[in-house]
Amino acid sequence: MEMPAPKILDSTNLEARTVSILGSTGSIGCNTLDLIAHHPKQFSVLALTGNRNVQLLAEQAKIFRPELVVVASEESYKELKEELNGTNVRVEAGTDALNEAASLNADVVMAGIVGIAGLEPTMAAVRQGASVALANKECLVCAGDLMLNEVAKHGGTLLPVDSEHNAIFQVFDFKQSDAVRELILTASGGPFREMSVDRMVAVTPKEAVAHPNWEMGAKISVDSATMMNKGLELIEAFYLFPINEEQIKILVHPQSVIHSMVAYMDGSILAQLGSPDMRTPISYALAWPNRLETPAPILELDQISKLTFELPDTERFPSLRFAREALLARGAAPIVLNAANEVAVRRFLDHQIGFLDIVKIVGQTLNRKSFDAPATIDDVCEIDKETRIVAEYLVKSITSAK
Repeated sequence: MEMPAPKILDSTNLEARTVSILGSTGSIGCNTLDLIAHHPKQFSVLALTGNRNVQLLAEQAKIFRPELVVVASEESYKELKEELNGTNVRVEAGTDALNEAASLNADVVMAGIVGIAGLEPTMAAVRQGASVALANKECLVCAGDLMLNEVAKHGGTLLPVDSEHNAIFQVFDFKQSDAVRELILTASGGPFREMSVDRMVAVTPKEAVAHPNWEMGAKISVDSATMMNKGLELIEAFYLFPINEEQIKILVHPQSVIHSMVAYMDGSILAQLGSPDMRTPISYALAWPNRLETPAPILELDQISKLTFELPDTERFPSLRFAREALLARGAAPIVLNAANEVAVRRFLDHQIGFLDIVKIVGQTLNRKSFDAPATIDDVCEIDKETRIVAEYLVKSITSAK
């Protein structure tokens, strides 16, 4: 399904641009607030939401004074309320409150909640016709057609924040999409790009979250290590840009200088380059179609010794193969892929399974479970729920065998 043409925000009145941040205590949220702090006359915060990190959420609220602060964990409501006692900030908790925060009339909603948990609030923002800065790739992976239908229906805009999709967005000619030969998603290869499968058996969570180039949360870092992150980005790119699946190519680029490329039929390849700092794509989404000065390090081209590229090894990193197969199958397959991966990554971080067990569980879950294509968001959530039951069963079978 073709992504609706981007809606132009009012570029003449940046001072009035309000921002709601879903997942403000995560990496994306903290970087977004850092940029807002650098441009206080151009942006104000309408709502902040977090999961369980009450201290950081309260600190952010005291600095940026939003109208509403929401903690997803209802058990944390009392603590957050006490932290913000004496301020004019309204404090709420729970799923309904998250959706309310997403539905406020913000000019830009930063969708930074990691995983399937971000789907409902992001959809709530879309239904308000907001410009959604999309940092949650699972929304399009699990509900791509449904979300794009809502974007078109309500006149909203999706502005990709993932560095790869943001790079493509900056150089993709939507008026001449037929002239695009292929999209080239670049991948760092993660910390185990050159590691043997035998060595990966013993990889620890500490090693897996130590990304060589980017500072990211634990889940996304593990996804980068298994290269599932790139597989999810493959599916997301299919929905964000008017191209076919076979037009999306993945190249390993260890230096993380070129964030992605668009190849055109005339032989031109347009690339977006920059330092590996998420504040660059976040700033582009916040200010689009303008640009903001950011504190991100300037890329000094004369100091780069070389830029290298190689095809990914889908035998050592089968997540890429699973993701492409799920995209080709469509229907519920991407939801199953994502849910099984979320379960497996969490259990790996909890030291319950090994690193290679992550993709093993994903593959086995895809083989064991099939569903009808989802027609509603409730269908997506039900498929996700049932898939997790299967994946948890597979986790138990691995742990009991040890």
